Amino acid sequence: MALRRQRVHGTPETIRQILTRSGDTWAVVGLSSNERRAAYGVAAVLQRYGKRIVPVHPKAETVHGEKGYATLADIPFPVDVVDVFVNSELAGGVADEAVAIGAKAVWFQLDVIDEAAFARTREAGLDMVMDRCPAIEIPRLG
Repeated sequence: MALRRQRVHGTPETIRQILTRSGDTWAVVGLSSNERRAAYGVAAVLQRYGKRIVPVHPKAETVHGEKGYATLADIPFPVDVVDVFVNSELAGGVADEAVAIGAKAVWFQLDVIDEAAFARTREAGLDMVMDRCPAIEIPRLG
């Protein structure tokens, strides 16, 4: 476990920045109405902390009372943070889409790791956290 955590990207300052100052509209990529999936529970926590969640999933389902969209590009309003719940092989493409739509930050969930995408996203000027969970981090802010 310790070795895996050494690869984590995202300083405490970056985590705080994304959770408190990057904005409150979070696109949650991979969020569906499946209550057994981690994205469902994390999205509920984000809502409890005042974030507007936007489900992004090919089914474009309404989740937690919020209209879903099939892709990030389909969202007709600005998105502040893109929270990524897809496997690592697909995550880099999602990070690139986040840059393309003008998001301020990208958050790769636990076990979602793509070093090249992290570098590209940071190079594009976005804040980024990788292999962390906002539902774990946000209560720690105090």
